[in-house]
Order: sequence, then structure tokens, then C-alpha cells
Amino acid sequence: MAFAEKAVAALCAGVLVLGGGGAVRAATPQSEPPLYDSLEELGEALFFDPNLSMNRTQSCSTCHTPDAGFVDPRETDAGRAVSLGDDGQSLGTRNAPTASYAALTPPFHLGTDGKWVGGQFLDGRAATLEDQAGGPPVNPVEMGMPDHAAVVDRLRENSDYVAALQALVAPDIFDDADQAYAGMTKALAAYERTPEFAPFDSKYDRYLRGDYQLTPEEDLGRLLFFSQQFTNCNICHQLKTSPIDPEETFSNYQYHNIGVPANPAVAAVPDQGLLDNPQVTDPAEAGKFKVPSLRNVAVTAPYMHNGVFRDLRTVVLFYNKYNSKSAARQINRKRCLSGTLSAPARTAR
Repeated sequence: MAFAEKAVAALCAGVLVLGGGGAVRAATPQSEPPLYDSLEELGEALFFDPNLSMNRTQSCSTCHTPDAGFVDPRETDAGRAVSLGDDGQSLGTRNAPTASYAALTPPFHLGTDGKWVGGQFLDGRAATLEDQAGGPPVNPVEMGMPDHAAVVDRLRENSDYVAALQALVAPDIFDDADQAYAGMTKALAAYERTPEFAPFDSKYDRYLRGDYQLTPEEDLGRLLFFSQQFTNCNICHQLKTSPIDPEETFSNYQYHNIGVPANPAVAAVPDQGLLDNPQVTDPAEAGKFKVPSLRNVAVTAPYMHNGVFRDLRTVVLFYNKYNSKSAARQINRKRCLSGTLSAPARTAR
């Protein structure tokens, strides 16, 4: 096997160790709703409740399924590139990002270097986790509720939700629909900040703790990943100063346009990326998307903002074409779209 091919295989193996193990969570139907003693408990119930969608068929967990790395595992007419809405017909135009480790994303802001950083969604339009949680219920192609008041009416149907929000947020919270809606998003964000979403227990984490021995290929992939000579992956996919920081999320949360090809399976609507964020007005920001965390990357295919790449090997080859002058490395658009490797089954951490 040529060195270049070995390097690609090793880098894939190194990246795969960032997401292994199983943060598995399935909704448990209950005949009688329990009382919720904390915002985290209330948020968990809300996260799995389809009654907060127009047709009562979709919850937060539908597009962010815990045992699928908190992404959407459902097949649609576009494969798994985008998500199907509550109406059973509408399809989104962007791949649903993982909700795992999302709580560690910094708020949307302009960095000291003049570059936009952080925020939720791929364009950062939600500054905080609470802002993000408030988006899908009233998005017409997602959960489809017409407005905040309609969602609050659904909350009122559940007496335990009412009691918990009054006790945990404010006794008069239901006097104002927007206040009640904000209480709901506060609870959802509290749940998403629990260790269930950020367990730091992949093979890589266990390696850092001395509990796991990397295979030779995984270790070579790790070295290549952090290399400043061969790959430079960590220029965008390292947040902390030290490469062995135990709470590394493998994203600097900046925005870049890297020339990802269009996905013909996804509706051809103009997507300005970062420029779709109301806070951003510079046309030069068009086409930029947030650098994703590589946490759980082994189980969150397909990849890129439009889900165009089916597997990690294709992603690595796409990047590698910029690092090599070899004709064999200059993969074309057809090969990018077809995918080249079926990844083995893996579990999330």
C-alpha cells in the first residue's frame, strides 16, 4: 500500500477514535407523567415529547436521536442528508448537526481577529443553546407550530409541565406566552447541558486517561491529525491550547467556505451560510459554515452542511486533494458524491 493511501486510512482511523462507545438513550413511555424536580428533568421530558409539534409526530429527539449520536437516523428521499418535517412532506436544506457537546459551543460573537465564532446552527444565528431550542418548534419545515402561543397551549395540556415551570421558573410564567416559551427553552437547554450530551468517554478519552491502548493505525491517525506538517486538521478542529486537553471538542467554531460541492439530492435553494445570520452583513461571509465538532463523528454521517459526503474516507480524500499534487489524489465531484467506504457500525460518546 502506497504511503499516501496508508496515511488516508490512518487518518480515518485516528478520527474514528473521537467517537466510539455508547451514549444510548431511548424515550421511555410512561402511563402517568412524573413530577419534575429540576429544569434538567423537565427538559428531558420536553426533549422527547412529540406533542410539541403540529401533528404530534415529532420531538427534539426525532432529529437528534441519542442512540444515533444525537443526529437524525431516518431515511428520506434525500437519504439522511436532510430531515423530514412533522408534516411528513417537508424536507430541510441542511444536515441536522449533532446535539452532542453543543452546550460547549461559545456564544456567537466577533473574535478579536475580526472573525465570527460560535453560536448554534450551522450559521450561528442562535447565539445560545436556549435560542437554538426555541427554533425548531415554530419552524414550518420542522415541528411546524404556528407561533409561541400555540406551543404554550400544548404545554398547558400537561399539568406536570405547568406545575414544574411555575415552581422552577416563575409562578406567573403562564401569564405571558413568550415568558412561558422562554421557560421551555431554558429547561431544554438545561437538559442539553447534562453529561448525557457530553460524556467525554470515547476511545480517545479513555486513551488520554490511560485506560485504552490505541492501535498502531489509530495512533498514526492521531499523529497525522495534530501534525503541522502533513495535514493541519487541528488548525480548525482544535479549540484548546493543548492537544491532550481532556475537554477538547475538536472545533474552533469559526466559519469557512471550503468549496463543498452541491448535493443534488437536496432542494436547490440559495444557501448563504453565515450571511443568512441576521447579525452578519458582509457579503464576503456568504457560503461560510461553522466548523463542526468531531465528537461522535464516527456515527454522525453523512457529512458537511448539506450531507453530500456519505463516509469519513470521502471527507478525508476531499481535504487531501488540497494537500497533494498527485493526480490520484485529485478526486472529482462524481467520486465525492458516490462515497467510497462503508463505515462499520459504531456507537456514540
